[in-house]
Amino acid sequence: MPALVLLGAQWGDEGKGKATDLLGGSVDYVVRYQGGNNAGHTVVVGDQKYALHLLPSGILSPGCTPVIGNGVVVDPAVLLSELSGLNERGVDTSKLLISGNAHLITPYHTTIDKVTERFLGKRKIGTTGRGIGPSYADKINRVGIRVQDIFDESILRQKVEAALDFKNQVLAKLYNRRAIAADQVVEELLGYADQLRGYVADTTLILNNAVDQGQVVLFEGGQGTLLDVDHGTYPFVTSSNPTAGGACTGTGVGPTKINRVIGILKAYTTRVGAGPFPTELLDEDGEKLRTIGGERGVTTGRDRRCGWFDAVIARYATRVNGLTDFFLTKLDVLTGWERIPVCVAYEIDGKRVEELPYSQTDFHHAKPIYETLPGWSEDITQAKTFDDLPKNAQRYVQALEEMSGAPISAIGVGPGRDETIQINSFL
Repeated sequence: MPALVLLGAQWGDEGKGKATDLLGGSVDYVVRYQGGNNAGHTVVVGDQKYALHLLPSGILSPGCTPVIGNGVVVDPAVLLSELSGLNERGVDTSKLLISGNAHLITPYHTTIDKVTERFLGKRKIGTTGRGIGPSYADKINRVGIRVQDIFDESILRQKVEAALDFKNQVLAKLYNRRAIAADQVVEELLGYADQLRGYVADTTLILNNAVDQGQVVLFEGGQGTLLDVDHGTYPFVTSSNPTAGGACTGTGVGPTKINRVIGILKAYTTRVGAGPFPTELLDEDGEKLRTIGGERGVTTGRDRRCGWFDAVIARYATRVNGLTDFFLTKLDVLTGWERIPVCVAYEIDGKRVEELPYSQTDFHHAKPIYETLPGWSEDITQAKTFDDLPKNAQRYVQALEEMSGAPISAIGVGPGRDETIQINSFL
């Protein structure tokens, strides 16, 4: 099975980096297909911890070619800083490929992102302020700057001036901010050309050829299903498509070439930023999950909101992504609870609802209906097989699998690279 998609099945931060890294030694290409440096992955290799924000996790696996696809928005300063940091730690980054069709995040995108969020006040979305949304908006409005544009000063200047004609009016007249000089932006972007030139390629052609030749290609989504701009909890979402369909549009590899879609599930639920969260815990249990799970955003540093596992969301992720497998992470965090609630349905206006409501109003009013499962106190971080887990931990995994609608093929029992139980092979 040469082509796989690996994505978040909740609101992001499920541990995709660990899952991608687990597969990295067995795949030829790992491809980011959407998002930008608003998504982060933490990968632990031995006693080393790596925080990746824009680069595919496969960059840590020797022999694997990491790719930034056309669906990603790239902040060149962040990218070069991340590459420099890895090089200083002895990681070979020379095999990285970047699509020339990927769009750039410019200085005016980050400025507009921040002032717009402040302007919204209580109605703010909870963005990271890194220019992701404005860059995608320019892409859709056909005034975006692509990576390939920095190699042609004439085209770059025309596009920057055209974009700023309108944006400077908004900054000055609506937000009372100084206009941004086009010359300054052009000069900064041209300064990245020589540093990025060796990485830029026709990645669509390369990836299609790789799949046709039987090489293994892993498509890695940022964020999670419930943050998808079309299928997430709109408007509290990201500006791209982390769902499986985004892998096709974000790389130029057609859906008939994808054989497997793996969803990453945390054994409980977390969320960063604003928006509805039915199982959120605002009590000691929520703080305990946050503390034990180290629930702080890799990219933002913000504390994550924590709650019990939500099977309604898991079923929804199975449906909209066509999931074939789940990778369950952070099971070890639940060690020590005598009883563990699991949300199996919602109550909305006095009625039991077992599927995610399509109405924003209904979802805001959804109250979780829980079933409580017995917990365990034994340390599970040394477990190597499913049978090594305590019986109650086994029952918990089996219950989640039955409720979620796809087999759980791997379980994370600790943060380390080797602290994973593999039940079914993904390849």
